Amino acid sequence: MSSALIVTGTDTGIGKTVFAAGLTRALGATYWKPVQSGIEDETDSQTVARLSGRPVLPEGYALKRPASPHLSAAEEGIEIAPAHLRLPDCAEPLVIEGAGGVLVPLHENLLLADLMAVWRAPAIIVARTGLGTINHSLMTIEALRARKVDILGIAFVGDDMADSRAIICRIGNVHDLGRLPRLTELTPATLQAAFHNIDLSAIRGAL
Repeated sequence: MSSALIVTGTDTGIGKTVFAAGLTRALGATYWKPVQSGIEDETDSQTVARLSGRPVLPEGYALKRPASPHLSAAEEGIEIAPAHLRLPDCAEPLVIEGAGGVLVPLHENLLLADLMAVWRAPAIIVARTGLGTINHSLMTIEALRARKVDILGIAFVGDDMADSRAIICRIGNVHDLGRLPRLTELTPATLQAAFHNIDLSAIRGAL
């Protein structure tokens, strides 16, 4: 099995998929989204394929409704089973993108963070830089550490807020992996250029 990294977030809609796409391209990796909730528009897998040009594995579950996975699955008469979400064998590094935040329920007795603990792969936390990020980031760090999930570092998306970044990393005792700005034109080229702000040496060191 290849080395695997989990890209998780402090919330939904914060730029986690864009970060995962940039990371997949930068590492020459394969991408996997175990659980996709919402397939009406472009899925996260399709976004990553378009922006990274790298191989994308099929989702373990592709659920129609854009909602919490436990609810989307229940509406389709499905129960998300951990046995169906074992890490796939892969000859390259594997970038795994979670669904929403780490305490999102996959079903009523399984949170995403619990599954991350089973995978035993290091996690990169993606956080926005706006108001509320200190609280959300520190709670995410605590939830992962309570389950003994290794945290490789935290990457930020948005306008630079140096004080918020510094206090999160100091209190949470995590490595600042850098910041991606919000890109007005999101293309493979603009994302690759923006990714020069990310500490890839620290990430590659975990593989």
